[in-house]
Amino acid sequence: MLPSIEQRLALELSAKPAQVAAAVALLDEGATVPFIARYRKEATGGLDDIQLRLLEERLRYLRELEDRRASIIASITEQNKMTPELLDAIAHAEDKTRLEDLYLPYKQKRRTKAQIAIEAGLAPLADALLGDPSLNPDELASGYLREAFTNADGGANPGVPDTKAALDGARQILMERFAEDAGLLQSLREYVQEHGVVESKVVAGKEDEGEKFADYFDYSETLSTIPSHRALALMRGRREGVLDVTLRLDSEPEKPKWDAPHNPCESRICATFGIKGAGRAADKWLLDTARWTWRVKSFMYIETELMGALREKAELDAIGVFARNPKALLLAAPAGPRATMGLDPGLRTGVKVAVVDATGKVVDTATIYPH
Repeated sequence: MLPSIEQRLALELSAKPAQVAAAVALLDEGATVPFIARYRKEATGGLDDIQLRLLEERLRYLRELEDRRASIIASITEQNKMTPELLDAIAHAEDKTRLEDLYLPYKQKRRTKAQIAIEAGLAPLADALLGDPSLNPDELASGYLREAFTNADGGANPGVPDTKAALDGARQILMERFAEDAGLLQSLREYVQEHGVVESKVVAGKEDEGEKFADYFDYSETLSTIPSHRALALMRGRREGVLDVTLRLDSEPEKPKWDAPHNPCESRICATFGIKGAGRAADKWLLDTARWTWRVKSFMYIETELMGALREKAELDAIGVFARNPKALLLAAPAGPRATMGLDPGLRTGVKVAVVDATGKVVDTATIYPH
């Protein structure tokens, strides 16, 4: 199991567990960060407002994480699909992304093509072709034909009318299996984070209407380096229907053709599941399945996730900029160009004294006890 929330927070803040426990107790009682930083320094061991703000944010995140962990464990257990290995992986997931990746295969979702294919009895076909690529796909698929039927829940299933339908169904099963592998998904996500390129093009006919976005009519920049202000401009242009904003790999400046060599992400899918182009009967079918997995499932999922994360980060950075802008005004010379001394009265903790010069620069601070 992971350390307790208080222990994790203490490690992140480089603070003592007792300090964290005291701050958490005060927050739970309804105290605000400014109040704790100003009037409860003795209880928290002197944690400042920056540490307390981070503690408050991380406390909320970690508690949500633990609630979600418990919910996921209950859901998978209820489905009778929990295994010791899966339970251990869920128990040691350190963030929400990892937790959701592990839960993805068990998440309740609308009836997919893969589920329909499994109902039709095509899972053994998918397993056979993946396990032994020397088998002939068409010959093997001919043994899985089936008339349309109604499943146990009363839903209509089209059955398997021909070998093409059988192979399509088997492919859907493997695609879902590949796309929901937590370790592979994290590997692909990390690769795209490092090698992704955000690209924008002007929507045809919107050149005049979107003139203010002219800088982004034909623009591209790596995902990991794009500044927040440009990311916000791109998102705004897309929202107004002026820009078409997409994410691509740096190795694919143009949309690759179907018969192009596998890109690094498609190659990772193949490597994970032992798919090779060795001239065997099912090799091409499996290689195409890996390509379909990347283009239709994995990349679309990762693109949505990373572009959402980019927008969220850009918005937080913008808020930070707006928060810093008033700081210079607030720290300007309070009484014009003259030296000023300020007093913050206090009996138990003493009177805080600060002196600024004519430019507003802090000259000195002290605590005095005149009483």
